[in-house]
Amino acid sequence: MAEEPWLDETQQRAWRAYLAMSKRLSTHLGRQLQRKFDLSPQDFEILVNLSEVPGRRMRAADLGRATQWEKSRLSHQLSRMERRGLVGREAVPGARYPEVVLTEQGYAAIVRAAPTHAASVRAMFADVLGPELLDRFAEACEAISERLEEHESDPC
Repeated sequence: MAEEPWLDETQQRAWRAYLAMSKRLSTHLGRQLQRKFDLSPQDFEILVNLSEVPGRRMRAADLGRATQWEKSRLSHQLSRMERRGLVGREAVPGARYPEVVLTEQGYAAIVRAAPTHAASVRAMFADVLGPELLDRFAEACEAISERLEEHESDPC
């Protein structure tokens, strides 16, 4: 059976609605972080990842996997954050590369920003969907993520 070259009307509507919503929501949340807390969305993502691990430190390679960023992008982002005092890099005995460490200033930044960010996510996303749609949306996202994982692990 040959695949259709174009999305049908329902598929196109869902795809475009997802793209528009995702971009608009990300932009809204990012602007809020920047305006209220002087944090970029990228800063926030790094701070969240570091704040959620024991010791608030990670190997850069693990942080790269968590963010799905290329090594170069991560390195530049960490350098910018290090200059601002949000993260540091500390040598680990016997390790080839230093660990990325959340500084006290970085931790204070995430503690300040997270409640407002969570309230906005709740107001603009979770509350709009409600419990039932929120659960279905999560299931759909998980199914898509599983399909992507299968596709990415396929050696073709």
